[in-house]
Amino acid sequence: MSTTSRLTDQQVGVLLSPISEKRVRHLRGMSHLEAWDVRRQLIRIFGFDGFTVETMALDLVHENGNPNYRKKNKAGEEYGPTYTAWTIVYRAQVRLTVKAVDGRPLTVFEDAAAGDAVNQPSVGDAHDLAMKTALSQALKRCAVNLGDQFGLSLYNDGSQAPVVLRSLAYMGEPVAESEDSEVRPEPTPQGDPSPDPEPTPPTAASTAQQSAPPGPTAVPDPPQQQRTGTMPAAGPNERQAAMDAMWEAARAVDFAEGLPAQFESAFGHPIEQGTAAEFRQARDLMTGSAAA
Repeated sequence: MSTTSRLTDQQVGVLLSPISEKRVRHLRGMSHLEAWDVRRQLIRIFGFDGFTVETMALDLVHENGNPNYRKKNKAGEEYGPTYTAWTIVYRAQVRLTVKAVDGRPLTVFEDAAAGDAVNQPSVGDAHDLAMKTALSQALKRCAVNLGDQFGLSLYNDGSQAPVVLRSLAYMGEPVAESEDSEVRPEPTPQGDPSPDPEPTPPTAASTAQQSAPPGPTAVPDPPQQQRTGTMPAAGPNERQAAMDAMWEAARAVDFAEGLPAQFESAFGHPIEQGTAAEFRQARDLMTGSAAA
């Protein structure tokens, strides 16, 4: 006679505890978790071999290259040379299987999400970013079924107070009405992002720099350093252009001061050592295209 596999008491206790404020990101009125943090928490609670993530479908929904695109400032005025700007959208369907400590599957969650990359100068980077965004969002939607440690309470108007509290499957006492959190609406993005904080193309950089809004001295590629938090001017390569776009997005959402620390926390190194792909990912998070 087989014994039913279950979560341990310690696992249940962690799942029912409130989420740490350090794990919550706040952008444009939205509270959400980073996908890497969701994976970290899955490992911490269930173990390296205690869950599986499967991609059930990954479909290209939209691909468009605009060959006559020009960068725009906050006033909506175009400047710089024209280039081909790529906008890509993918839809991903992901399955998350959680296992007991003996390795037997406990439960399966499946969900889907779309992810985009808007007006990117590199078609390869645009596809990569859109795919990663869709897969990450789908995984987060699967994991939220595990409760407050995976962001369920954030849907209650961004609250970090636990909303599950107990489960009759593991505890005998139901949640009393007096203990329940007030049900509030799910948060929605607030404010409009900068009109078009997109990267400038890698060519004809001198024209872009002359036409761009004035800014501090340009920042060279790593390993050289710059003053943390400085807004760089347009540069002669794709990496610099992506950095410009990230800073414009940060200024548009009043996050310029907090960007350096958040970037280093998310990617494990300072902005000065960042890559073009990382700058684009950070920019899309701030403009909402990668938000939950």
